[in-house]
Amino acid sequence: MTFPSTLHLFCRVVDNYGDIGICWRLARQLQQEHGVIVTLWVDDLASFQRICPEVALDTEIQQVAGVTVRHWRNQDGVFSAGDVADIVIEFFACDIPPGYIVAMAECNPRPVWLNLEGLTAEEWVEGCHTLPSPHPRLPLTKHFFFPGFTSKTGGLLHESALEEERRKFQSDTAAIRVFFAQFGLTPAEMASLKVSLFCYPHAPVKALFDAWQNGASTITCLVPEGVAVEAVQSFLGMDAQAGAVQTRGALTVRILPFVAQSDYDRLLWACDINFVRGEDSWVRAQWAGKPFIWHIYPQDENLHHKKLRAFLQRYALDIASLMAFSLHWNDAGPALAEEQADWPALWQRLQADRVCIERRSADWRRQMLENGDLAGNLLKFAEGLHSAAAKN
Repeated sequence: MTFPSTLHLFCRVVDNYGDIGICWRLARQLQQEHGVIVTLWVDDLASFQRICPEVALDTEIQQVAGVTVRHWRNQDGVFSAGDVADIVIEFFACDIPPGYIVAMAECNPRPVWLNLEGLTAEEWVEGCHTLPSPHPRLPLTKHFFFPGFTSKTGGLLHESALEEERRKFQSDTAAIRVFFAQFGLTPAEMASLKVSLFCYPHAPVKALFDAWQNGASTITCLVPEGVAVEAVQSFLGMDAQAGAVQTRGALTVRILPFVAQSDYDRLLWACDINFVRGEDSWVRAQWAGKPFIWHIYPQDENLHHKKLRAFLQRYALDIASLMAFSLHWNDAGPALAEEQADWPALWQRLQADRVCIERRSADWRRQMLENGDLAGNLLKFAEGLHSAAAKN
């Protein structure tokens, strides 16, 4: 029998859409490109449904795009060895059911058990990637698997057809117009500088809107429903529901419905600049080939600022405007003292460097592709562990 035949992926939704977004992309790729029978256990079907409308909220077990989706309700389930998959993945240390772990120990051969960690550019992950963690009581060993930006990590999620799909779409102006038209964009909005905005509620959206509104260039800002609600509703003067639109000065803000992941990818491909948040949209922005600003998930004691700077030091290199804008957007302090928090000046500098940033984006994509993709690297590692265990 080919290994692996089956894989179980456990996901607890913490960051609304980022956690399930990553797990859903990984589950689909493993099934579609590698022929693995995948079961995705997820505790929050409502968040899942926002990015995958086919998900039913009142169904315990369902098939979606070839993947079995199970509603993970509690930790008290009773499992047998027959319930366990060849590979078991817990996303971000989500503590899979104790009964499932006991059943894993009863299997012969035992499954490959992986903890898929969150993405960071910090150097320490290279030393922790693939490290073993023996269970304190049972004859099981879990291994840590880190996505990342170097060949000493697991790489990034990237479907095999993604580059060709992106190139084809971005070179088809008619397809881009049709895509924007479904959201009601006018010809004038399509001709303006188009910005997608996906951020956490504490982002300084009002200050940025003020700078855009009073600027010289026309801007259309496309915001998914439910994002930055307070600042967006203040600008709109109405509820921030899908379809709402308002123009003030040089800025038009239009509210979009939440869309499936494939359409969100197209939104990133079609816009001129993308503001993204968390992990899933952050990675997709890197593949989009457009300038992007990352809003990082906040952590206690501002530990996220260290993570942000680690990425910017790898990605932004000597692009001072991108470094400065990103730090201000995350309230991480100015990169250059004289810039302070002058949003119009920061925006102008960012715009002036767009060609340089786009060139850097293309170089970055090539570098990341050389590391292989996360799904393929994960399976290769799991197959190595399985083969080593079979010899012992």
